[in-house]
Amino acid sequence: MKQIPMTVRGAEQLREELDFLKNVRRPEIIKAIAEAREHGDLKENAEYHAAREQQGFCEGRIQEIEGKLANCQIIDVTKLPNNGKVIFGATVVLLNTDTDEEVSYQIVGDDEADIKAGLISVNSPIARGLIGKEVDDTVVIATPGGKVEFEIIEVEYK
Repeated sequence: MKQIPMTVRGAEQLREELDFLKNVRRPEIIKAIAEAREHGDLKENAEYHAAREQQGFCEGRIQEIEGKLANCQIIDVTKLPNNGKVIFGATVVLLNTDTDEEVSYQIVGDDEADIKAGLISVNSPIARGLIGKEVDDTVVIATPGGKVEFEIIEVEYK
């Protein structure tokens, strides 16, 4: 299995979710299943079937997170020398050359991506177009609305 790049913050968020699922959610579901069993006939018991379904989702997510954490490569850009190149984990300030609008994105792993928070997946078209470029480079990114030209204003490793 290939390694999944992840920021320090992204790995921490997954560990917190895993801890919550194992120590809070799992016991809640087990209790709900036990209570539903007391209601009698399991074939007709909607609460029992709903709790079992939740248990399946919870256990599946636990396995998914454990797999990601086992195969992740945590990259801490704050420990790398900033040579001005766009790399995984870097925060990039871009200038849209058509609108003169500035935007800032941090390139993160798939699980961490949140466009509203300025976090874009390393696999997104924007990130793929930026990786390896440096300050003052101009890049053309194909977006759903058409091609957009950006100038890289700043590259930060924070």
